[in-house]
Amino acid sequence: MKILCDVHIAIKVSKFLSEKGIETKHINQILDRWNTKDQDICKYVDKNDFVVLTKDRDFKDSHFINQTPKKLIKVNLDNVSTNSIINIFGKIIERLKRHFDSSSICYIEINSDGTLNIIEKKS
Repeated sequence: MKILCDVHIAIKVSKFLSEKGIETKHINQILDRWNTKDQDICKYVDKNDFVVLTKDRDFKDSHFINQTPKKLIKVNLDNVSTNSIINIFGKIIERLKRHFDSSSICYIEINSDGTLNIIEKKS
């Protein structure tokens, strides 16, 4: 599993995921950094088999309408702290890995109570 964190995901979250053995990049490290357009992010992640981690609803719309990005984690945590996000990821990271490792297309929403809404298409 490889994750690309969108601009609204704290770099601290990206570092946490890397520490958990997940290849992780933050958008501020690649392409045009925070100026990268969503469509360019989608092309990059689909070509390089990354999962987009975002709070941005535009990626959800693109996933279901245009089938890109193919793999997406949408965070529905409103204004919770970065540490709260990290704690939630610590509890669900193994489930996320299983879903994305077994699917060519997958959409997961993470809710504020830590529950997951999963829509998966097997490869």
